[in-house]
Amino acid sequence: MRNARRGMTLIEVLIAITLVALLSAGMLYAMRAGLAALESSSRRIDSLRRSAGAQRILHQQVAGLLPVMARCGASPVQPGGMPVMFFQGLPAAARFVTTYSIQGGSRGRPQIVELFAAPRQEGGVRLLVNEIPYTGPEGAGFFCLPPQPNPETGAVLPVFPPPQASPRSFVLADRLAWCRFLYLEDDLVNPPRWLPLWRRMDLWPAAIRIEMAGLEPAATALPPVTFTGLIRQNRLPGEQHEP
Repeated sequence: MRNARRGMTLIEVLIAITLVALLSAGMLYAMRAGLAALESSSRRIDSLRRSAGAQRILHQQVAGLLPVMARCGASPVQPGGMPVMFFQGLPAAARFVTTYSIQGGSRGRPQIVELFAAPRQEGGVRLLVNEIPYTGPEGAGFFCLPPQPNPETGAVLPVFPPPQASPRSFVLADRLAWCRFLYLEDDLVNPPRWLPLWRRMDLWPAAIRIEMAGLEPAATALPPVTFTGLIRQNRLPGEQHEP
């Protein structure tokens, strides 16, 4: 009788194995969920870091805007005509000269900056920036033609070629649903207002705003963000400093 009571029945063994299997599956699921959460947090932190880096670059570039003039239409054979302010403000692009360089920082040589939204093959747009060394009014004049009337707006503005993406373009923001540029007009006479197109050649914009929204807000490379950079200029285009 004593020997018959020792050991485990087959049913008890099956129950024990089932419980161990369930515990193992639960632990495996918890580990996978934890790893997925860790990976998601890591992607989110990297996204915020890239966003902060892009914000810092935009702030430095806009804050370092130089009120330079360009002899649009210049060439090595024929010099350009009358100097005009070197600035272009479009709904999806901005072009100006700045003291800040992505490679050299604030100590780098002045650069012609092209900020623009370019379409992606997978859908949406991305915010790119091109940098071209600034070599003076004649050199900057290679990138524009003399002012001409715009058939759509009627404004007389320099003619710039559209910015082009290249392998050397720096990606500030990717996987965006849309990206648009706005320019603050503040002439100290009329109330300040934001404009999608800069049409004036006698005044520098007071600020540049770039509004962006991600394709997938939960997993985008850049969360929906609005950048506003102030332009600190205290002289009009063409105005000379007193000696």
